Amino acid sequence: MILRKALLSCFIMVAWMLPASAEQPTWDVFLAGVYDEAKAAGISEATLMAALSGLQPIPRVIELDRRQPEGTTTYEEYMASRVPAELITNARNRYNDHEALLEAVGAEYGMDPEFIVALWGLETRFGSYTGGFDVIASVATLAWDERRSEYFRGELMHALRILDEGHISRGNMVGSWAGAMGQSQFMPSSFATYAEDWDLDGKHDIWTNKGDVFASAANYLTGSGWRQGLPWGGPVTLPAGFDLGLEGNRETLPLADWLDMGVTWIETPPAVALDEEASLVMPGGETGPAYLVFENYRTILKWNRSNYFAMSVVTLADAIAGR
Repeated sequence: MILRKALLSCFIMVAWMLPASAEQPTWDVFLAGVYDEAKAAGISEATLMAALSGLQPIPRVIELDRRQPEGTTTYEEYMASRVPAELITNARNRYNDHEALLEAVGAEYGMDPEFIVALWGLETRFGSYTGGFDVIASVATLAWDERRSEYFRGELMHALRILDEGHISRGNMVGSWAGAMGQSQFMPSSFATYAEDWDLDGKHDIWTNKGDVFASAANYLTGSGWRQGLPWGGPVTLPAGFDLGLEGNRETLPLADWLDMGVTWIETPPAVALDEEASLVMPGGETGPAYLVFENYRTILKWNRSNYFAMSVVTLADAIAGR
């Protein structure tokens, strides 16, 4: 109780307010509630003092959360900027540098390792940039804000537990403006579910430990439905008058049905059974390229729901593997 009063006094002294609605609590009242909830969940007072003392909301985080996508980048422009030749070369070199570790992780989790490297490269340029925002302050700001408060309050509780378990120090817990952390850019809840301790040192270190980074990414994907060795899909042509209402990741049909409708592979057909469930995606819109994709592609969408992102992952993975 003494510590809570000290923290609340500290909150009142240091918190400067962003505009709040009549229903939204003030920052100091919000943080006091966070303290009570975390304390009841077993988070230590030492962790709460280190994490919450002097904490302030970040206006830039609210600004970024409110900003709507501009929607001006075409699929072709996105792919050219996200998967340049330099990144492909770097990704192949990184795969070769860590081949033994990647193959060991792949064997343990049933994961194709080129996709681990592709995600690593696209998310953080192989760990060179993991974000510069204070994760606790970022998720606390979004938890205090009303737009997605319930979701981010849960993320804040997970983040506090990560600190309490000693996986990372308070000062080093930095990430994206929305709280994604480490070389694999896990949200705190994803960390709680999927982060792995590959070298068994007692920490799930997705910030600096390559084994933990790779194993955590593999665990996320295999835990989300990845099937090792299954091709992701490939480019196709559509017959004249094709019903584009069938396009979309939720419209799955057996591959045989798509072929019966006149959908044709442009390249060598992937080695999959005709009863494999496939989707038609057209990331660039009705005039752009078309692809038939299988379950592993849809699994990548559980990491990031953007077809642009998923296509950048499979393109880079194919380039790493020389496909």
